[in-house]
Amino acid sequence: MRRSGATTLLPVWPGLYGQVMPVEDFAVLAHGDPLAVELTQVIHTGDLARLQSMLSERPTLALVRMIGRHGVDGGWRTPLLAAADWPGYFPAAPAVVAILVAAGADPNVDSGGERPETPLHWAASSDDRDVAVALIDAGADLERPGGSIGTPLDNAIGYACWNVARLLVERGARVDVLWHAAALGDLARLEELVADQGDSEQISKAFWHACAAAQRRAAECLLGHGADLNWVPEYAEGTPLDTANGSDTRRDNVISWLRDLGARSSRTDNERES
Repeated sequence: MRRSGATTLLPVWPGLYGQVMPVEDFAVLAHGDPLAVELTQVIHTGDLARLQSMLSERPTLALVRMIGRHGVDGGWRTPLLAAADWPGYFPAAPAVVAILVAAGADPNVDSGGERPETPLHWAASSDDRDVAVALIDAGADLERPGGSIGTPLDNAIGYACWNVARLLVERGARVDVLWHAAALGDLARLEELVADQGDSEQISKAFWHACAAAQRRAAECLLGHGADLNWVPEYAEGTPLDTANGSDTRRDNVISWLRDLGARSSRTDNERES
């Protein structure tokens, strides 16, 4: 996190760029640097003993920024971002978060690039509730804007991550827009927001999200307020009926994981499509 506008020269880790480079108040690891590769692997495999050892050897490693393949302009990963990275659900990831925070990692340092996202944005986008809990407990900002959709709650609802969406609201995230209330099935808040945000476009958008989240009462309420039964958003494919037939991010994640392991279905392709 930038603490001042000054550019300073910091000590360089072995293997960093091969030379001393000016950076702004943080240590940087180049893309492909062996230390960055090892740190990421340790985080993703949940090797807590090795993580503790690495942090003991290099106390500021929890603060490092690991540059991506597109260079500085393309953004970076902090160790906390690595713990929350797609597809999520890394072994011992909540414990990794706790260790990194105890070592000084800031849960609100973002990924840089065109759409800077915090670790909570990423946990929200994969529906990894356990990691989201650890980040919120560590002080993650529930209302941080700028993600691929917006706030962590925007990401959670937009990517059909219902477990983290509900968690965020339980922990204090504001439900201030109609489509949030619809997707969460918050009927009281829905009625309040319809009065303020009740133009036809917003009502139809909220209806679409209510159907995506299988919130029938919310959908019926919005249909009664004039929602378009067959409205299709610009940012997604399909009508409300199409999205109601879809699945959520957590379920898709498990299906992909099983298929990668070689799991088979006892049903035929025609049965799965019916």
